[in-house]
Amino acid sequence: MAGQIPQRFIDDLLGRVDVVEVVGERVQLKKAGRNFSGLCPFHQEKTPSFTVSADKQFYHCFGCGAHGNALRFLMEYDKLPFPEAVEQLAGRLGLDVPREGADDPRAQQREKKRKEGVNLLEVAASFYRERLKMQEGQSAQRYLQGRGLSPEVIDTYGIGYAPGGWEALKQHLSAKGIGEPVQVEYGLLIHREDTGRTYDRFRDRVMFPIRDLRGRTLGFGGRVMGDEQPKYLNSPETPVFHKGRELYGLYEARQASSKLEQLVMVEGYMDVVALAQFGIHNAVATLGTATTEDHLSRLFRLVSRVVFCFDGDRAGRQAASRALETALPQMIDGREARFLFLPDGDDPDSLVRREGSEAFQDRVTCAMPLSEFLFEQAAQGRDLNTVEGRERFATQVLEALNKVPEGMLKSLLLESLAKRSGLAQSQLQALLDRRTADAAAKALPQWGPVEEPAAEMVPEQALPRSAARGRRQGARLQTLSTVSRIVQLLLHEPCLVTSLPESLDWLPENSEEAPLCRALIELLRAGRYRSPQVVLAHFQGSHEGQVLAELAQRELLIPKGAREAELSGLVEHLVEKQRKRSPQEEYDALLALERSGQKLDKAQRQRLASLMMELIQRI
Repeated sequence: MAGQIPQRFIDDLLGRVDVVEVVGERVQLKKAGRNFSGLCPFHQEKTPSFTVSADKQFYHCFGCGAHGNALRFLMEYDKLPFPEAVEQLAGRLGLDVPREGADDPRAQQREKKRKEGVNLLEVAASFYRERLKMQEGQSAQRYLQGRGLSPEVIDTYGIGYAPGGWEALKQHLSAKGIGEPVQVEYGLLIHREDTGRTYDRFRDRVMFPIRDLRGRTLGFGGRVMGDEQPKYLNSPETPVFHKGRELYGLYEARQASSKLEQLVMVEGYMDVVALAQFGIHNAVATLGTATTEDHLSRLFRLVSRVVFCFDGDRAGRQAASRALETALPQMIDGREARFLFLPDGDDPDSLVRREGSEAFQDRVTCAMPLSEFLFEQAAQGRDLNTVEGRERFATQVLEALNKVPEGMLKSLLLESLAKRSGLAQSQLQALLDRRTADAAAKALPQWGPVEEPAAEMVPEQALPRSAARGRRQGARLQTLSTVSRIVQLLLHEPCLVTSLPESLDWLPENSEEAPLCRALIELLRAGRYRSPQVVLAHFQGSHEGQVLAELAQRELLIPKGAREAELSGLVEHLVEKQRKRSPQEEYDALLALERSGQKLDKAQRQRLASLMMELIQRI
């Protein structure tokens, strides 16, 4: 879907939803005068300090300072990015989210085609459900009953049956006026290039609809009931279905509980529904692919803990190793990953039937923490009683730690490595810093030097405006000015705003990045922002938002412990430049900025007038 979400739609949306209703679905609230109160969901407390105002449509915690509207609450509580939070709020009202550029005929055609595709898949899902209940679906009914699935679970997961004929679905959809090309495009029909013939992709299979978080069918998984191959058949990649992004059972898990704390990642559809049959409704499965970064990003937006469930054989261990590699860059503080290895010959389906729900839940609770699995992997096949064994062990763990984001978890892993390897923690930290520096050095040529443009460059006011704009955009990709580097640091580390001087006199008035820097600082000072995503949401849809998004995507090549000192050094540099600059130079710079077409803000206009009076008095 192209374009940004119009601000007018967001404003209208916030005017129509009730923040008390949104918050109340996730937090137990009690009436307190004209407001509502409860325990804050963003920090641990025993006495309620969290207030929600129906009049102001605003929530505020007097304990930790968390505050905002319904949209921000969804972003913070459900860990949703801005667009998905808007989608979720709009879904409550049955609204489709518009995008800028939606009046473009090509964009309208793409959106129309996408909706037709989703409607087509819903019609197909209904067809499969109906056929399961008919005479021709008896074999599938017996199969599902043999697997111990109740009618309630079958209904909850929308399980159906694809008849054995070659054209059953094709004829059903064609009778509804749906053309064969769109059926092929959305993976329901197969087109043979050699004969030109089309026929149903899914035949004589139990059908599992794959849904998005709003419950819309995006694709299907079909399972045979005998020994035919392939056992599982998934929809191909389509305009709405991407196997590396979607997860089976995620919609149903969200429907089962609005307060999910953890999700269990299993391997197959039957594992998910079998666990649901035993009252375990928080299992999801990948769609025949290894766990991807997109999968984990989606899961960690919803829950803070993910438990990977693998077979205990060699293949299961190898799959777990790949999942560990994918998880490491996602492990910011507050997130947790665990690894559960099942007994040989068992899968979640067979194990929960044999041991029962409570025993399986106990296994999940006692699953191996990521840290233990990491150290176990590194120690495998090595004698830690030898110097060489400990060296290789420590080297492998350091390579993994280099992928972990800065934070408490990384520090604790380093401390544990010191104890296990016998090396001093300071030595390990030095080795890790060297690896980080080496990685940064390799990355620098890609971005160019992180210095201010040379003083002898032709001033932008001397260039045509289009050329100046082009050079500014190119410069942002290659270099960062001092002010841009400050913005980047504050974006990545919002808490650093507390180390800045109270006055913003150090900001150069002639810098085109200064208004954005000032706006960002004022925003951070007004609220306790924890993540760049929430900051970016406030600038969504604006030019400033595009600039911040570019800076957010650029890797911050400064160790976490050195970032405050770096920020202070940059501010001191600007203060020194301001001190050395003459009033005439400052006046000329501001005047040139205004003549270039850039609108000066209030502080800049006042400074320009003050400098003009000062220069007049000197004549």
